[in-house]
Amino acid sequence: MEQNLEVMKFNTFENKLIQIRNCLVLMDKDVAQLYEIEPKKLRQQLKRNIDKFPEDYAFQVDNDELAFLVSQNVTPSRKHFGGTSPWVFTEKGLYMVATILKSERATQATFTIIETFAKVSRSVKKIKK
Repeated sequence: MEQNLEVMKFNTFENKLIQIRNCLVLMDKDVAQLYEIEPKKLRQQLKRNIDKFPEDYAFQVDNDELAFLVSQNVTPSRKHFGGTSPWVFTEKGLYMVATILKSERATQATFTIIETFAKVSRSVKKIKK
């Protein structure tokens, strides 16, 4: 039964991947959901460990990108983020999150991340052939 739960989470995670700046990323609210923590806690940990997150790991979306995300219904509105722009995490950034969030759930989330990106990568390679 637990395996089915993980499969559901896997599919949900895959559907939340978006492309910004030519990178597949996951928004901070979705990362927090994956790791089962509050988005505010994730952002706090990010700020405490900002040296571990260069721009190709995580970045804050700019106003134009946020406007586009709202227009595409990726996010409900600017107000949804409490007046600040959301952070997004690349594949490398998601792995780094696992190093700053030490828990059994973080380990399980990392497995999900690895499998999802491998699946997406295989799909892209098939399309290009």
